[in-house]
Amino acid sequence: MTGIPTVSIDGVPHPLPEGLAVLDVREPVEWAHGHIEGAVHVPLGELTERLADLPDAQTLVVCKVGGRSGQAVGYLAQQGYDVVNLDGGMLDWAAAGRPMVSENGQAPQVV
Repeated sequence: MTGIPTVSIDGVPHPLPEGLAVLDVREPVEWAHGHIEGAVHVPLGELTERLADLPDAQTLVVCKVGGRSGQAVGYLAQQGYDVVNLDGGMLDWAAAGRPMVSENGQAPQVV
């Protein structure tokens, strides 16, 4: 994926710096099971219709492993957004012990 700005979990500061937004492009069921607190949720399939919902800041884009977020970053970068793909996605985020929240009342997990 040439030209797609990408960062590994090791390159993501913890805690996330002020001014860095997170965009989660996974499906609603994945989001409900566990996501990064404060992230904006716009499923990849809705991205082109929901550009107005996106943060106006440097944005870390995440999905489960980095494929869908890579597609999103490629598209958003062409639209002029300051975006970077999280390589390894939420699986690497969880594996690194980074905090997550869930919407379903259960312990957050990546599904």
